[in-house]
Amino acid sequence: MPASFTAKDWDEVRSAFASSIMVDTALSSLAQNLDGPDWPVKSKDETPAKYIDFSYDEMIELLALKNLSPDKANLLIGILKETLAFDSPFGDMVQQAETAAQKDNQLLKNLARLEIPESLPIALTALGPDAVEFCRLEKLPTLGEFAVFSQNLAQNVIVGGDFRKLLNALSHIDERTLTECLPFRPGSKGVHLIEAVAHAAASPVPAEQTARAVEWFKAEFAALQQDIAAGGSLARQVAVLGNAATEAKVSALLKPHLGKSDHPAPGRKPGLFGGLARLFKK
Repeated sequence: MPASFTAKDWDEVRSAFASSIMVDTALSSLAQNLDGPDWPVKSKDETPAKYIDFSYDEMIELLALKNLSPDKANLLIGILKETLAFDSPFGDMVQQAETAAQKDNQLLKNLARLEIPESLPIALTALGPDAVEFCRLEKLPTLGEFAVFSQNLAQNVIVGGDFRKLLNALSHIDERTLTECLPFRPGSKGVHLIEAVAHAAASPVPAEQTARAVEWFKAEFAALQQDIAAGGSLARQVAVLGNAATEAKVSALLKPHLGKSDHPAPGRKPGLFGGLARLFKK
């Protein structure tokens, strides 16, 4: 091992060791695997995890509390540095195992079966504020990341509310419940703009949520514009919701985004009653 290490060396090695699978292994065991001196404290609890949260000076003080001289800091850093060199292959194995586990994730398989994109933002689901905040804190911005996280939850971890509701719906492919959580249409595949705006209508910020939906469902929104420009009607598009009150709200939220495309295409001849209505207005 080198004759001496600096505070910079300590900061580098403790940062790297934080993600090591050896972080909770006894230092004496780690030292025995290396070609160098042993660690003086023979305890299972004497692990790298006991030290790496401290700065260099704090680590020196901690050693002093254990009646260890400052030169043991050099030994500690050396043990961690050399262990990291052997740790990398193990890290690759762990990553490969995680990749394999993700391929076996039943929730992801169910999403694929339903053709629901893993990239669907949690922000476009109808999960309640508590579940959305939980996903934010756990850094789960998409439905796919929600599925991976949920599959890896320990069996003794209890989750409730909308988080469990969506988890159960995906696990059992409960289409009725999925429609309550996602912009999903029973009897069909994928997710849809109209259902996303229906969820937006029930949210605390319907206009903001609608804008998000229009942005994410760009292709579907463009198709909606083309249909209306060709003489179709927004009322026919929202009729899939099967609820007059919700259909009216969705139409009202979409119209500002559609602009003039909610009118017949230029050159289209108005119907008889449309022409008479304009005649009497004059």
